[in-house]
Amino acid sequence: MDTLSSDSSTGSNPPRSALAPILAGIGGALGASACCVGPLALVALGLGGAWASGLRSLEPLHPLFLALAFGAFAFAFWRLYVAPRRCAPAAACAAAPVLRRQRIAFWVALVAAKAILLFPLYGPRLLA
Repeated sequence: MDTLSSDSSTGSNPPRSALAPILAGIGGALGASACCVGPLALVALGLGGAWASGLRSLEPLHPLFLALAFGAFAFAFWRLYVAPRRCAPAAACAAAPVLRRQRIAFWVALVAAKAILLFPLYGPRLLA
C-alpha cells in the first residue's frame, strides 16, 4: 500500500497530462470546421435535417477555434520536444516507449486536424 502511494506521487500522471494539449488541439480543429464539415458528416451519418444547417452559425467563431487548435498543438509540441521531462526515473513517463507513443499520437492527431482545418479549401473541389 505504501508503494502505491509513492508511485502516484512520482509523476505517473505526465503521460495523461501530455495528452491534454493534443486533445485540445483536436477539439479546436473540430470546432473550427464545425460550420463546414459538421453538416456534411451529419448528413453522411443519416442525421441530416434543417437543424444541421444551424451549425453555420458557428462560422464567426472560426478564428477563435483556429487559434485554440494552433495554440494547443504548439504547446503539445513544446511539451514533447522542448521542455525537460519532469518525472522520477522509475515513473512511466520516463520510459522511452511512452514518449515515442506520445510523439506518434501527436503527429497523427496533427495530420488529422490539418485535414479537418483545411477542408473548407479542398472540400468544394473534392465534392464537386
